[in-house]
Amino acid sequence: MKVTQHIKEANGKPLFSFEILPPVKGKSIESIFKTLDPLMEFKPSFINVTYHRSEQIFKKKKDGSFERIDIRKRPGTVGICAAIMNHYSVDAVPHLICGGFTKDETENALIDLNFLGIDNVLALRGDPPKNEKYFSPDPHGHSYAIDLVKQIEMLNRGQYLEDDIDGGVHTDFCIGVAGYPEKHYESPNPDLDLMFLKNKIDAGADYITTQMFFDNEKYHGFVKKCRELNIDTPIIPGLKPLTSIKQLSAIPSFFHVDIPNELALEMMKCKNDKDMELVGTEWLLAQTKDLISAGAPVIHFYTLGKPQVVYNVMKQIL
Repeated sequence: MKVTQHIKEANGKPLFSFEILPPVKGKSIESIFKTLDPLMEFKPSFINVTYHRSEQIFKKKKDGSFERIDIRKRPGTVGICAAIMNHYSVDAVPHLICGGFTKDETENALIDLNFLGIDNVLALRGDPPKNEKYFSPDPHGHSYAIDLVKQIEMLNRGQYLEDDIDGGVHTDFCIGVAGYPEKHYESPNPDLDLMFLKNKIDAGADYITTQMFFDNEKYHGFVKKCRELNIDTPIIPGLKPLTSIKQLSAIPSFFHVDIPNELALEMMKCKNDKDMELVGTEWLLAQTKDLISAGAPVIHFYTLGKPQVVYNVMKQIL
């Protein structure tokens, strides 16, 4: 079932979803099940599966020179989504990214997803390669998420990259895109960032999932501004549990989001990660309750292999 169908059929009742990382190459699917098993008690509407572009490393050759090679450390998103749907009978939402993929590879991935009955995708540009400051697309790929949205929408209309495909199957993907309550760090200003978001919606995107935030007022303000621009699609808030002291500096640095002063002061009092989990649980609980009362369509948790805080919050919500 599509994400938008889940929301429509909920009739205003809050829904919940979780996001996970694929296991690194060489690990089994059991690491995914270990994360999700305790959370399935709460009957999530869907599970997001992230994707990360390949990393480039330099391998020394026998002649002393170096060869640059690409390594995908977390392969298998399509297979993981199929396994999740088979194992739990819950919808899966694979992330599709621009970086590191050609248009042909993207089309083939979409065809595989369609064969498997997966009808949701989250279309993202993706991050720059590791150890590089700026994003660089594949020479035969997309530079922006809107171009990825347009390709998916074309396939929904039965238009393939090869001109000689006549009467091709029309896919029926529900397309999600990312939104940034604190603006994307590369955008010149918040107004242009919202314009870029509206362009993605106008290109065919069906819903928005936000980047993590720790100040709900930023989400509420973001929703208000979207509605003023006639962006009327569902806007799903994304929440990340806090589990370690190092996140006080790591989250603002890596994800380019602010930690509110009240929360930062409490984090600075923590002596160890156990203390931090307690602070993180209380903050996440307060955020979740507020978002539910404000009518957020889905509460989306970035669990990413750390399910305990989310589990503790959900036990107090349901």
